Amino acid sequence: MKFGDFELFVLSDGKFKLDGGAMFGVVPKVLWEKTNPPNAMNRIEMGLNSLLIKTHDDIVLVDTGIGENYTEKFIKMFEIDKSANLLKSLNSIALKPDDVTKVVLTHLHFDHCGGNCSKDESGELKPTFLNATYYFQQDEFEYAKKPDPRSRGSYLGQNWQAIEASGQLQLISGNQEIIPGVEVFTTGGHTQNHQIVKVHSDGKTACFLADLVPTDSHLKTTYVMGYDLYPKTTMEMKEKVLKQALQENWLLIFEHAPSVKGGYLTENEGKLRVEEIEI
Repeated sequence: MKFGDFELFVLSDGKFKLDGGAMFGVVPKVLWEKTNPPNAMNRIEMGLNSLLIKTHDDIVLVDTGIGENYTEKFIKMFEIDKSANLLKSLNSIALKPDDVTKVVLTHLHFDHCGGNCSKDESGELKPTFLNATYYFQQDEFEYAKKPDPRSRGSYLGQNWQAIEASGQLQLISGNQEIIPGVEVFTTGGHTQNHQIVKVHSDGKTACFLADLVPTDSHLKTTYVMGYDLYPKTTMEMKEKVLKQALQENWLLIFEHAPSVKGGYLTENEGKLRVEEIEI
């Protein structure tokens, strides 16, 4: 879609499933299952949505999905459905991996950076986007390399080692403008250095919410994932960001929503909802 002087695209890397209770934390199942019906194993469907920002000079990709570099056991564990994938989605808008100039990672969990690297003809992992600079929060990267036992399963070195070796990695610290009109804003909460991405053009703002608000079913302040390391921070930052988004009419983009990829907030009697639009 046209967005000021830019173009925005939501690209799918398929879908996967996670435990519904883990996705909604302390929220009772009788509430969350109304919008996210679980299967027999209590898992709910999750989208894998990346944001592509096309400017006059750059093509910026925000997060790279879950990727392809997993065992059959891993694929079965998360019921990964790759009927769509990131590279096919890129091709559908007439772009190739080599066209991407910047890759911004909101954090380094495997379902957000799994497409960072791909296997070459010899089976060796190489950066998927050979002409791109990859941007990681420095403290997130340091933690990802030495995570605590609670987070160890979420961080996989295969998703960054080839990037570090290739010299394509750019570490950043805190809030920063990546290119004019595209900035990262650290929120913490989900991980200590989790960040969201804001896009500004021609008086408009779009926000890729990543795991601060993973789906349109997580708009309520208390609807926080059990995966979040700092849930109180998530609640505080979610309330702040969504309040500003409502006041300033931001376009919101949801990384894990299986159907509603993005839209604008409305409020009725104190309840927020999303008016969906095609992106």
